Amino acid sequence: MKSISLFDVATLFSLVGSGLIAGVFFIFSVCIMRVLGSQPPAQGIATMQAISVVIINPWFMTVFLGTAILSVYLIVAALVGAHGAGGPVVIAASLAYVGSVLVTMAFNVPRNDALVAVSPDSAAAARLWVDYLSAWTAWNHVRTIASGLATALFGVALWLKS
Repeated sequence: MKSISLFDVATLFSLVGSGLIAGVFFIFSVCIMRVLGSQPPAQGIATMQAISVVIINPWFMTVFLGTAILSVYLIVAALVGAHGAGGPVVIAASLAYVGSVLVTMAFNVPRNDALVAVSPDSAAAARLWVDYLSAWTAWNHVRTIASGLATALFGVALWLKS
């Protein structure tokens, strides 16, 4: 019977984690942001403010950041040769996932923080909302693609290993 390495387990967990996160990002891109944008600004803003608070929970953060930690481990392990077949693909997958986290921190989170800081029914909030909807969603598309690509590549790496 073939043994399963820590590298293989981390790759599998990264496949699942990146897929879950890609799904969250995807539903925002194709549904949630469209619904919020169709609401009166104060309503859309208040709802997104609530989402920005509620999403910071142990379940989401464990998957989101845990997959990033596993991805960093996988990059290091693959570079030092503890990978077997599929190592370069695991590196590419891990870099794609870490890229989605970096996009989140650099582009989406600051916009969320700015939105949370305004009163939903203020004129300043309404002006911010117009830019928020387009810019936040555009960067969300980027992180959706990156985490989706990571998912596919983790799957390819596991397939190559088999």
